[in-house]
Amino acid sequence: MKTHLTLALVLLCCCLTPAFSQSPVQPPTINVTGSAEVKVAPDEIGLRVGVESRHPNLEMAKKQNDDAVAKALAFLKASEIAAKDVQTDFINIEPTYDHDVSRTTPTTYVVRRSIEIKLVKIPKFEGLLTGLLTNGVNNVHGIDFRTTQSRKHRDSARAMAIRAAKEKADALAVELGVKRGKVHHIDASEGGGWWSSSAYWGGRYGSAMYQNAVQNVGGTAETTDDTLSIGQISVSASVNVSFLIE
Repeated sequence: MKTHLTLALVLLCCCLTPAFSQSPVQPPTINVTGSAEVKVAPDEIGLRVGVESRHPNLEMAKKQNDDAVAKALAFLKASEIAAKDVQTDFINIEPTYDHDVSRTTPTTYVVRRSIEIKLVKIPKFEGLLTGLLTNGVNNVHGIDFRTTQSRKHRDSARAMAIRAAKEKADALAVELGVKRGKVHHIDASEGGGWWSSSAYWGGRYGSAMYQNAVQNVGGTAETTDDTLSIGQISVSASVNVSFLIE
C-alpha cells in the first residue's frame, strides 16, 4: 500500500511540475520612449542673500551687522516688497583665532545673517539685486527662477511626450507591417520647473554668483535695458510605453 501511494505522489509531481515551471508567454509588443520639453518664463524668483561683518570687538561686529541688515530691509520696504515675502534668519556669531594655538582670545568676530526674499514682480529683479548689494548685503547665497504653474506645464509636457510615443510606435508598426494595439505597460518621469544657483558664505560681494545666474538664464550682465532678460526655464516629461502588436 505504501509503495503504491509513493508512486502516485511521484506521478502527480511529474504532472504538475511543467505547469509551475513554465513562464507565462509574453505578448508581442512595440516598446518606445517619448519625451517633450516646454519652455516657460519664470513668474517667481527666490533670492537668498546675506550680511557678513567682521571686527575684533564682538559688540562692534554685531552692531555693524545689525545696521547693514536694517539698511537692506529698509531698501526692500522702499522697493515695495511685501513683508510676508521677506524672512530673516537667526544671527550667527563665529569667533576666529590666529595660528598661535596657545591664544585663547579671538582675534576677530564674524557675524552673519541671511535674508530670503520671494519676488513676484520679475522685472524688478535686476534693480533689486543691484540695490541690495549697495545697501548692506555682501553675499548672494542663491537665486531660484521658478514657475508657480509647474503642474499645468508638466501636464502639457506629459501629453506631448505621449503623443510623441504614439507617433513613434505608429511609424515602427508601418515599417514592420503590423498594427499598433492597446497600451500594455507605461511609466513616466517628469522634471524641471525651476533653475537654481547657490553658494556658501565667502563670496563677499556676490558678483560671481550674479554673473553666473544671468548667463545661465539667458540674459547678460551688461544689459542696456532697465530690466534683466531673465530667459526661460524648462519643464520636461518622458514616457516609456509598450504597445501590443495586433
